[in-house]
Amino acid sequence: MRRSLTVLITSLALCLPLVVAAAIDGAAPTVLITGANRGLGFEFARQYAADGWNVIATARKPEAADDLQALAEEYSGVTIEQLDVLDLDRIDALAAKYADQPIDVLLNNAGISGNPMPGQMFRELDYDLFDDFMQTNARGPLKMSEAFLNHVEASEQRKIVVVSSRAGLFSQFGAAARGTYFYRASKTALNMLMLQVADDVKRRGITVVMLNPGLVDTQNQLTELNEKLNLGLTLVPIVESISGMRAVIAARSLDESGNLYQWHGEQLEY
Repeated sequence: MRRSLTVLITSLALCLPLVVAAAIDGAAPTVLITGANRGLGFEFARQYAADGWNVIATARKPEAADDLQALAEEYSGVTIEQLDVLDLDRIDALAAKYADQPIDVLLNNAGISGNPMPGQMFRELDYDLFDDFMQTNARGPLKMSEAFLNHVEASEQRKIVVVSSRAGLFSQFGAAARGTYFYRASKTALNMLMLQVADDVKRRGITVVMLNPGLVDTQNQLTELNEKLNLGLTLVPIVESISGMRAVIAARSLDESGNLYQWHGEQLEY
């Protein structure tokens, strides 16, 4: 009987997403980061954790997020939660789980990257990709902002942050790259949605900050392409991009809500 119960418990555990929970320090600020398993999201988590923040780091597949698991072992303030921003019910469930937890910075980082691809080229457009980009890059942050509104309002810093892109700005259209139709459209949609959110939540004392991280090569693809084709791209080291964006987040005030900034602090025009 005992062996059967052990097998049953083990089987159930294998079916559940891996979650690493940490005790949240009520005296420290808290950041919730989507897409924290790699790239920009992981570096955000690493830097905030190193500075003593409570970090609620989400990932679609926590069991495969080795670096994030190691970070949680290194820093006691890191909590890992399973979350796919396409899953609206899961977003609501996570918000309910942390109903009594103030969140100083809600950091919407999860998204599909803007690397050019054939399916985003005119006359070769793969329309099955359209919803993926729109739902991940635009709908996801909007839903997160709604679901965690009370958590942010209850905090001291009261910041909703989205990692956007200058590629979604009409003022930057001259820098258009072939093969990025859906990516650019999704970031334009994100910018407009968050402008609307900024207007709606300002009366609650919540500041909305939109950020452009710069050309950060998170998978070494841009570096290789830049060198091979001699493109002359100015790449930003990920540590500098994240530390710069964190400084921008910290410095923004309510009267600056809804603006989009470069990682080093320059405000961009829509």
